[in-house]
Amino acid sequence: MTTGRHSNVEALLEFMPLFLFLSICVVLMLGYPVALSLAGTALIFAGLGYLLLQMGVPVPFETRMMGAMPNRLYGIMTNATLLAVPLFVLMGVLLEKSRVAETLLDAMALLFGSLRGGLGISVVLVGMLLAASTGIVGATVVTMGLLSLPTMLKRGYSPALATGSICATGTLGQIIPPSIALVLLGDVLSNAYQRAQLAMGVWSPKTVSVGDLFAGAVIPGLLLVVAYIAYLIFTAWLKPESAPPADRDALKRELGHTGSIWPLLLKGLIPPVLLIVAVMGSILGGFATPTEASAVGAFGALVLALASRRLDFTMLSEVVRTTAQVTSMVFLILIGAALFSLVFRAYGGEELVTELFEALPGGVVGATLVVMVVIFLLGFILDFIEITFVVVPIVGPVLLMMGVDPIWLGIMIAVNLQTSFLTPPFGFALFYLRGVTPASVPTSTIYRGVIPFIILQLGVLLALAIFPQLATWLPSVL
Repeated sequence: MTTGRHSNVEALLEFMPLFLFLSICVVLMLGYPVALSLAGTALIFAGLGYLLLQMGVPVPFETRMMGAMPNRLYGIMTNATLLAVPLFVLMGVLLEKSRVAETLLDAMALLFGSLRGGLGISVVLVGMLLAASTGIVGATVVTMGLLSLPTMLKRGYSPALATGSICATGTLGQIIPPSIALVLLGDVLSNAYQRAQLAMGVWSPKTVSVGDLFAGAVIPGLLLVVAYIAYLIFTAWLKPESAPPADRDALKRELGHTGSIWPLLLKGLIPPVLLIVAVMGSILGGFATPTEASAVGAFGALVLALASRRLDFTMLSEVVRTTAQVTSMVFLILIGAALFSLVFRAYGGEELVTELFEALPGGVVGATLVVMVVIFLLGFILDFIEITFVVVPIVGPVLLMMGVDPIWLGIMIAVNLQTSFLTPPFGFALFYLRGVTPASVPTSTIYRGVIPFIILQLGVLLALAIFPQLATWLPSVL
């Protein structure tokens, strides 16, 4: 009887990595801070492993793994790739504060507003340019909500269509480079790639380049923009009352622009386009690394803020404070995730995940499908940073060992993570827009409005799965 009980305990202890992962998810859903939840839960499980070993319980816990923690933390703080995070954040916050979007949105609204669905199309196009110049989802959603939502509702747009298009457009900052999500994914996938190589007994200095991820995200990002615009045009054709055309003269008077729209369009279009060309052109052309290009972008955003005559000491202090807060949050989460990853591996988590994936039907296709479904479902309850730092280090090495292309995997995960901003009940884009939406528009309307756009995003994800070249062609050419 005792022997049977011991064997049951040993069998149960083999699943400690899964218990660790589930505990992390539960603590995060309870609303505790992400970084402290990751680090605290991991330390509790590490302490439990040490205690069980001291008691003579045969727990599969490799204590030597914990000795790598100081080097791991030092590596995070000295990682040159991650230096791009605060610089891209600084660039985005500067552009948000300098109100580059206002002039551009007015011009696009005047250009397309007289068409059915034209205001929605202008929102998508401006959101695309903001995504390529700021990459901050919250700033884009709030800006669009404040500037365009009142006009769309006043012109008779369906509240669900208006709010859904604004939320979806705001999430383009997740996939269209320069995206902070791609910078973080690049670092995580680089570590996963190196671990996969070591596990297979091979080694090369090649890593997953953030520049390659940026290049791989260009075509999927444009596909999403085209899909959004096509849906707006189709909806306006099918239900004309949901996206009626606006009277251009009335719109001019409302926006305070009575002259030609072309000077206004050029004034709003040239600055962000020049910044996009400077940042992305230098990366894709091979003239600068993403970290160097992020410095160029931050300097360019500072010049644009000065040119707009809105930059003063108060604004600059707000920009620096916001940048420091976001950067500190990201790095603190990364440190907590590194501790979680070490404890997970110390319990034999990678071997357990490998065994589970190898047992799945369908081989690498079945394993990738399961990972994508799990990431999509976790997006209902977790943020993209949490999923990137918790899930990807677990499944990434295993999928890469099975022969999955790292660039394709990174873009698939990025598009999948983009849906986490839209999926109720915890989609952050929904919260951002709710904060600036009139009380007359219920939350259920916002939820209903994003559903078609979630389906469109999943459609692009399916297209990437069927045609991997959509993500891998441009990086291979460059």
